[in-house]
Amino acid sequence: MSGELLGHRLEGERGEVVLLLNGGMMTHASWAPVSAGLLEAWRVLGCDFRGQLRSPGEAHPRLIDHVPDLVALLDALGLGAVHVLGVSFGAEVGLLLAALHPARVRTLAAVTAADRSPPGMREDSRALQALAREALAGGDPNAFHDAVARGVYSAGFRDLHADELAARRARSLALPASWYSGLLGILAAIEEFDLAPWLGRIACPTLVVGAALDTVMPAERVRALAAAIAGAELAVHPDSGHGLVVEDPRWLAGAYREFLARRAGAGRGE
Repeated sequence: MSGELLGHRLEGERGEVVLLLNGGMMTHASWAPVSAGLLEAWRVLGCDFRGQLRSPGEAHPRLIDHVPDLVALLDALGLGAVHVLGVSFGAEVGLLLAALHPARVRTLAAVTAADRSPPGMREDSRALQALAREALAGGDPNAFHDAVARGVYSAGFRDLHADELAARRARSLALPASWYSGLLGILAAIEEFDLAPWLGRIACPTLVVGAALDTVMPAERVRALAAAIAGAELAVHPDSGHGLVVEDPRWLAGAYREFLARRAGAGRGE
């Protein structure tokens, strides 16, 4: 583990802390549409994993290797137990945090995550790694970002938001080489994973969120994740793809706030 803390930002002046854990291609600023509504009652802590844009050090080779970084960050900020909201890659790490350090997690929400890597994930990850390496070698980065868009967003969203996605594609041209090199490690860590040995240890109130059109983490694996955690709730967005944080952040924020209201009270006191 690098001796430096993860890049992070703690916002809000009162309430318990919600820790946001990024998907593989996110940075903590990407959460803004979801986190804005939390700040009335909660403090919000965003961070980037090793290998992501705002944190020092190389990506860890395994999901579980990211957990000590999170514990070190909470310790450095003087935080005890927090509420954890993770998406995709970050949700997998959040599940491990809750299993291995139950005293640090008050509640857990795992969005577009699975109990284990579904069929085809290794091949898809390696295909994206090959495109990222091409971009690093001076090739066209649009090939990588077009492949991501096809895999992450639903067809309906791509059709309705073509201009928005084109703008995202154009902004991606400004990404530094370190973003692609860091992503290689992030992608490698999800080629093969199986959280089954740890899921039975999770005892905090848990919300599992799926998306009906998610082809990255398909419905059967999302349901298996919820079934493996005692008392876990399951909510499914009816027409989003894997990129739920982008496709419908209002729905996700509402579902999460309702979960917190029922399972964590008003968020007072840390």
